[in-house]
Amino acid sequence: MVKAKQAVAAPWSPPPPEKATWLELSTLSSDIQGLVAGVDEVGRGALFGPVVAAAVILPEHALPELIAAKIKDSKQLSSQRRTQLARQICALAIDWKIGFASTAEIDQINILQASLLAMKRAVLKLKVQPALCLIDGNQLVKNLPLPQQTIVKGDERSLAIASASIVAKVWRDDLVLRLASKYGMYDLEHNKGYGSQRHLLALQQYGVSRLHRKSFRPCQIQS
Repeated sequence: MVKAKQAVAAPWSPPPPEKATWLELSTLSSDIQGLVAGVDEVGRGALFGPVVAAAVILPEHALPELIAAKIKDSKQLSSQRRTQLARQICALAIDWKIGFASTAEIDQINILQASLLAMKRAVLKLKVQPALCLIDGNQLVKNLPLPQQTIVKGDERSLAIASASIVAKVWRDDLVLRLASKYGMYDLEHNKGYGSQRHLLALQQYGVSRLHRKSFRPCQIQS
């Protein structure tokens, strides 16, 4: 039986999309003893608000149901469908947790490191310890005290990662919508903190708020 490694030098390269199967049903995860957590982040490209990550551990019996529900990358789903799936995922999951990095942390350590920090925080909040963390992308999470494996385009290859993407997206969107009433001039209810035309025009007119990422160029110009 192959044991999970603490660190992996290069990301796992998935099969071509037309030949791909969900990772949890492939030989890779069948060689891992124990539970697998999918980890993904959202909000890297936004101008406003934190970067948010989710860690999700799914039971094996839930995989067919989630496949039938047509789980996919959160960016490919409507807002209503994401919300429906997030509820289903959280109800089925053995454990799931959210982690985030604030705008101040993004400005201090850069968006890549803040994204990895959010992922680490989500994993460390899990009450159930996984045997392996599947990390979307090609960057290992620094100082994560658990075995991990990076997977390029993991939200297209792993049900757990795709589920984490959906849960993180819904959680972050809900947060931004709650903040929209306080920062109404930026049209956050429609752009969710991303750089839409109305958002950029509002930055020109009103400048940045305390929750804007001042290290991002559109916000720097207005500082």
